Amino acid sequence: MFDIGFSELMVIGIVALLVIGPERLPKVARTLGHLLGRAQRYVNDVKSDINREIQLDELKKLQTQVTESARALEDSVRKEYDSARSAVESPVNAAVAELQASTQPAAEALPLVPVQATPVETTNKPAA
Repeated sequence: MFDIGFSELMVIGIVALLVIGPERLPKVARTLGHLLGRAQRYVNDVKSDINREIQLDELKKLQTQVTESARALEDSVRKEYDSARSAVESPVNAAVAELQASTQPAAEALPLVPVQATPVETTNKPAA
């Protein structure tokens, strides 16, 4: 990361030992380790937050694209359905109108004849 070799670490350790002293050096090293660990966790948290936001933005874009595609597909299917429906309905409506026109004069020409029904007698015989 910093491209520090073993000899440079030894020089830093000796200078720290001379400046801080042998009694406080372990405590300072431990504190420094904790602080570096916290800084590293903080950097990792920031990285993960940024990556999460990037993924969220990508998902939102993908959702928008899918929604637009679905609407376009729905519109094209609706147009095809409407054109097919009108193509079927117009000949059917014309045939119905023609059939009604052809049966109307025949229905008007037939006289209404009253139907006379003869009563039927029924007898109830007991079952033997």
